[in-house]
Amino acid sequence: MSDFVERFKNGAKAIKDALGPGQYEVANIKVICPHCKNDVFEEGSAQLNTAGATFLNLDWLNKSAVVLVCTRCGLIQWFGESVDKID
Repeated sequence: MSDFVERFKNGAKAIKDALGPGQYEVANIKVICPHCKNDVFEEGSAQLNTAGATFLNLDWLNKSAVVLVCTRCGLIQWFGESVDKID
């Protein structure tokens, strides 16, 4: 039974690590905060709205961007391409 509990704990930690803050790279370059030089970020997404699509109530057609929020100072960096989380 203790083996099961240990495996469960390891799995829960892996999920937490995968979903929580981390280090990232874009185009094989490590992302560093230009303001405070931190290298740990929370990942999110934001919709890139356009006036035309909003006027026609078609915001869902707009592209999205990946945003990385610095865990130290809160600076937000936007990326049009995908980002890779570093293990």
